[in-house]
Amino acid sequence: MTGRRDDFMKYLAQTSNEPDGLEVLSAEGAWIKGADGKRYLDLLGGIGVANTGHRHPQVIDAIRVQLNRHLHVMVWGEYVQEAQVEYAKLLCGLAPMAEARVYFTNSGAEAVEGALKVARKATGRKKLVAFEGSYHGDTMGALSVLGVPALRAPFEPLLPDVAFLPFGDLTALSKITKEVAGVIVEPIQAEGGVRVPGDGFLPALRKRCDDTGALLILDEVQTGMGRTGTLWAGDHWGVKPDVLVLAKALGGGLPLGAFLATSRLMRTLAVDPPLTHLTTFGGHPVSCAAGKMALELTMGLDLPARAARLGELALDRLAGLAKKGTVAAVRGRGLLLGIECVSVEQARKLVAACRGKCILVGQSLHDEKVLRLTPPLIIREKDFAYGLGLLATAAGKASK
Repeated sequence: MTGRRDDFMKYLAQTSNEPDGLEVLSAEGAWIKGADGKRYLDLLGGIGVANTGHRHPQVIDAIRVQLNRHLHVMVWGEYVQEAQVEYAKLLCGLAPMAEARVYFTNSGAEAVEGALKVARKATGRKKLVAFEGSYHGDTMGALSVLGVPALRAPFEPLLPDVAFLPFGDLTALSKITKEVAGVIVEPIQAEGGVRVPGDGFLPALRKRCDDTGALLILDEVQTGMGRTGTLWAGDHWGVKPDVLVLAKALGGGLPLGAFLATSRLMRTLAVDPPLTHLTTFGGHPVSCAAGKMALELTMGLDLPARAARLGELALDRLAGLAKKGTVAAVRGRGLLLGIECVSVEQARKLVAACRGKCILVGQSLHDEKVLRLTPPLIIREKDFAYGLGLLATAAGKASK
C-alpha cells in the first residue's frame, strides 16, 4: 500500500470495509490512468456522471472561461449570473413540462428534498408514496422515500406518512389516494438492479396521479440526460412529470443537481412565506458553465440516440452470458445496463475478474447480484466492443 493509500484509509471516512483502492492519476474520455501504470476502461463513468467523458476539451474550455469571470457570488435567486441563467434557459427549453422553471442544487439528494417540499407545499397534503427497491439519496428526507427498509432502519424515525408500493405493480396504484401530496419514482430503478417496468406502469401511474391530484415526481438523476436512449427516460413511455429531479451528468463532471417544475408549482417556494427553500452553493456558476456545455454536446452529438444504439449492441453481445453459468440475465435501456449474476458471490468474482482485465464495473447498491454498466455516452464503439469482449471472457473465468 502506497503512502497515499495509507493516508486515504487514515483520513477519509470509509463507506465500506473493503474500498476499491484504485489510485487515480488522470482520466480522459472513457479511460482512467492508475498509479499502477495501467489504463482502465471506465464502464461506470462515475456512476453515470461522465456522459460526455472525462475532461471533454469543450467542457474544460467552458470551465476556464467561467473561472476567469467569477466563482461564487450569491446563487439563490437574487443576483443575475450569465452561466446560471443560460443553463436554466437551455434546460427549461428541453424540459418535459411546459413553462418549466429550474431550481439548482448541489446534488441529487438535495434536489429530491426540494421536490418533496414542492409536493407538500403546493398540494397542502402530507402523505408521500415511493416504491420498494428505490434509491433517492441519503439525506433524511431522501432517505425517508428510499425503498430498502434495512437502510432506513438505523436512522428512524424519518418523515412520517410515507407508503411504499411494489415497483411495476399496477394493482398497487389504487393505494394512491387524494391524501397523497406526491409520488416519487425512478423510471428505471438503477440501484435497485436496473429494473425496467412493464410498458403500462408509468402511464398508469401518471393517470392515477392525475385522478387524485398527487404530484408525479420523476427521479431522473441516473436515467436522465440521454443515458437510457432518450433525453428523459420518461419519454420511453410518453410520461411527463409534474416535478423532474436531475443530477449526476447534469454538471458535466462538476457537482450539480436540480429539480424542475412549472412556474405555478415553483412559485410556492417564494410565497407564504417566501424563502422556504434556499441554497448557498447550488447552481455554482462553474458547475453551470460545465453542465451547459455538456448538455449542448449531448444534444449536438445526439448522444441519446448513440446510447440507444450502443445499448442494443451491448444487449446483443452480452445475451450469451447467461449460458456461462455466472450470469442469470442481462437487461437495461440505452447505456444503463444490468448484468444479473446467479449470486452475490459470483457478482463479486466477476467485478474482480473485470478489474484484473482493467475493466471497471460495479455492483448495484440494492441488489448486489447485479453489475451495472453506465459508461460515458461518448465511448468509442471499438473501445466499448473491446470492453464487452473482455467482460464476457471474465464471466467465463468467474464461473470456474
